[in-house]
Amino acid sequence: MKPIAIFQHTRVGAPGTITDILQSLGQTVEIIPIMDGAPVPPTCAAYGGLVFMGGSMGVHDALPWIEQEIALMREADARGLPLAGHCLGSQLLATALGGRAFKHRQAEIGWQSIQTGSDAVSREWWQEFAGQNILTFQWHQDTFDMPAGTAQIATAGHCDSQAFIAKDRHLLVQSHFEMTPELIHLSFEKNGHQLLKQFGLKNPSVSDPDDLLKSLDSRTATMKSVLCRLYARWVKGISHT
Repeated sequence: MKPIAIFQHTRVGAPGTITDILQSLGQTVEIIPIMDGAPVPPTCAAYGGLVFMGGSMGVHDALPWIEQEIALMREADARGLPLAGHCLGSQLLATALGGRAFKHRQAEIGWQSIQTGSDAVSREWWQEFAGQNILTFQWHQDTFDMPAGTAQIATAGHCDSQAFIAKDRHLLVQSHFEMTPELIHLSFEKNGHQLLKQFGLKNPSVSDPDDLLKSLDSRTATMKSVLCRLYARWVKGISHT
């Protein structure tokens, strides 16, 4: 069985619960630490699927690995491999598939609710979480659009582009369902000044700093349960590669 490659761009943008989820689904995982200077593989032939994590950089930043990852995504798509992107990863994947990434009108940070769809595609991917408001963890200033024909499976009041399915196998998720309590603490330690600034500016898409670190065990456990449903469907695409 070929492993799933997970591309990690920053310390804060670690895979979190994704590694455990994929292993529980019978997959092997290989982390590619881009933040440590690991090269982007020249081909995806050695992998059964690719997962791209978040990061503080943007799609249009002048970093050589960004274009290399987009090229790798396009090769994987042509081969029929399933791709998944989280936050920055979703923006990169949207770009690779013919959409666009751009600066959102305002940052979205902290605990925010998204609304999952209730159509057939949404029910197939979200399972029992379809048609619900789900609390998830956000930390992004950019967003993305998808080309026509892509299935949107979640929206939100502050940022519409939350989750999409492309070509019945690619998963794009703007928010951070993968977070653990440790990663949320690290996010606040490294980037809490962004939250405090935006909250002081009365940005409505930023949660109260006093709430950020509350009930982390239960909140992250729920997010992991939701993400398990998405990846249980995602790994089905691996058999078609």
